[in-house]
Amino acid sequence: MPSPSRPVTVKAFVSQRLSSRWTKPLVFAAALAPMAWTVWLALTGGLGAEPVAEGVRQSGIWALRFLLLALAITPLRLLSGLSGLARFRRMIGLFAFFYALLHVLAYVGIDQFFDWQAVWRDIVKRPYITVGMGAFLILTALAATSPKSMVRRMGGRAWRGLHKGVFLAGAGACLHYVMLVKGWQPTPFVYAAILLALLGARLLNRAQRPA
Repeated sequence: MPSPSRPVTVKAFVSQRLSSRWTKPLVFAAALAPMAWTVWLALTGGLGAEPVAEGVRQSGIWALRFLLLALAITPLRLLSGLSGLARFRRMIGLFAFFYALLHVLAYVGIDQFFDWQAVWRDIVKRPYITVGMGAFLILTALAATSPKSMVRRMGGRAWRGLHKGVFLAGAGACLHYVMLVKGWQPTPFVYAAILLALLGARLLNRAQRPA
């Protein structure tokens, strides 16, 4: 008699889906959805009374969300045992940079009409913009060195040292958001708490590694 087939566990099913060749294109399309939705709202008048400011805000929030999601992949992989999650870390990190770039371009091009003197005055005089631009520069460096060829050129140790700066970029982004809002609003602090939790998970995992 043929042996009964073993039932497929949830973990095995998810692992199969993560390793599918179709999963990355689906994640890519899903990551573009916030931009498409924001553009649709802009075209239909759904961004409210200040559409430019709302468009800048939305792109910045999505940059922060994707950055935190990229940082969450390693802890999720360790907790779940789903090694296939690692396939998406680089893509999601690049989407964090993509939305941060949209955020900066919307501010410089649409809000300031490429008035570089006004932009520079804002960077110098407004601390939240100074911090935000600092975080953007870090993300730019990380995106520029993300290809595998850069790992070979820089050397693994130098590359890993540079990419630890992602937490500094996250801290800058969270601080930028906290400083930006007016009055007491809990949302920026929720994002900051998530960042601290992810950093704590990273430090705990490092402490548990055998010497």
